[in-house]
Amino acid sequence: MGQASSCGHPSIEQDFFAAAQYNELEEAKIILRRDPGVIRRTTVYDRASALHIAAANGHDEMLSMLLERWGKPDALNRHKQTPLMAAAMRGKIACVEKLLRAGANILMFDSGHGRTCLHYAAYHGHSDCLQAILQAAHSNPVAESWGFARFVNVRDAKGATPLHLAAKQGRASCIRILLDEGALVCSSTGDHGYPGNTPLHLAARVGCLDCTRELLSRGADRLQTDSSGQIPYVIALKRKHIACAALLNPTSAEPVVWPSQLKFISELNPETKFLLEKALVEANRKREKKIMKKILYSLSSPNCSEDGIDDSTSEASEIELCCICFDKACTIEVRDCGHQMCADCTLALCCHSKPNSATACPPAPVCPFCRSNIAQLVVAESNTQENLDKESSPRLKSARHNWNLRGEGSSSFKGLPSAMGSFGNMSSRGSGSIVNSSDFIDNKS
Repeated sequence: MGQASSCGHPSIEQDFFAAAQYNELEEAKIILRRDPGVIRRTTVYDRASALHIAAANGHDEMLSMLLERWGKPDALNRHKQTPLMAAAMRGKIACVEKLLRAGANILMFDSGHGRTCLHYAAYHGHSDCLQAILQAAHSNPVAESWGFARFVNVRDAKGATPLHLAAKQGRASCIRILLDEGALVCSSTGDHGYPGNTPLHLAARVGCLDCTRELLSRGADRLQTDSSGQIPYVIALKRKHIACAALLNPTSAEPVVWPSQLKFISELNPETKFLLEKALVEANRKREKKIMKKILYSLSSPNCSEDGIDDSTSEASEIELCCICFDKACTIEVRDCGHQMCADCTLALCCHSKPNSATACPPAPVCPFCRSNIAQLVVAESNTQENLDKESSPRLKSARHNWNLRGEGSSSFKGLPSAMGSFGNMSSRGSGSIVNSSDFIDNKS
């Protein structure tokens, strides 16, 4: 930021701005005692105040002193940017939190791009600043009157939401935070009904696999066109992002998405949510590996050892297997009726269709055994971490294979033939939201 002063005594103002930039707190206090009005002056070119300079450089103590002496956290520079925007651009979380506590307005728009502090935090990939602003928005009186959902999806001068900017810059962690807070995954930059870019188009443009996975796992439409009539798959191909194009290919297996029904299940505790998210990731991992194997390279299947099958049979009998798939241990329990199933089957039960924001939400899922509505899911108490670790052993898998040849399905599940089809196709409907990018080829992150 420019250090020349706009008016008054150049030497005093230059010393004051330099003290704010280099965090010389005592020097700044001495200058303020000599000339208290210097705190309201700005630099010549940027029209930046000392608040802007301290916030951009992350000097929270200097910022606190300036806010105490000049209670104006929303001072504007040449581009109508506030100190909160300056701190969000640079990722200075301490200054962001201090400005928010001082009552900084989170709905100020700059004159250059029409962006808010939320846009800048998402654009520059500062997930901690993004989270702090979103948390403040829940209790901020301005966002409260404007609406939190509207604030999360606020548009800049070109129609881009914070989610668009995060996808454009390849900020997967920011995309995840915004989607968790209610960002619209299929929002378009077009206005008045005209098509525009979706976050998936922008992720395909930069070839970011992590962003593509995250958006697909939240229900992004692979067939939605932009203003040129192109789908994300075509954009990825033109820019030679082969791995992204493979996931975006409309002919490939449709991704498994986070069930819209589960968003409305009351009191979904963190442990249960973790198990369901893990099941979704594993299903999408299988889908991605199958797609990449076909398009990018060939993977040799590991030879499964058959040794020790008899020894592990007793271990398998100690674990209560899911009565739907007879393959994995029961980890999820329906609170009211007490019926248990594995996380994969619980996820598939709620994944018959992709969530569509344009239509009404589907009814809550029902228990496949007693047909009662599922109001609460909890972790099954009978399954310890030791049992879950045993489940992944090769010997147990071999024993389980022999058990499946002998076992029969539960008669309680005969009323869900369509659901059984979904369970059988679990590994072919994924999207891969949190798979490591090093597993596959990525031309551009």
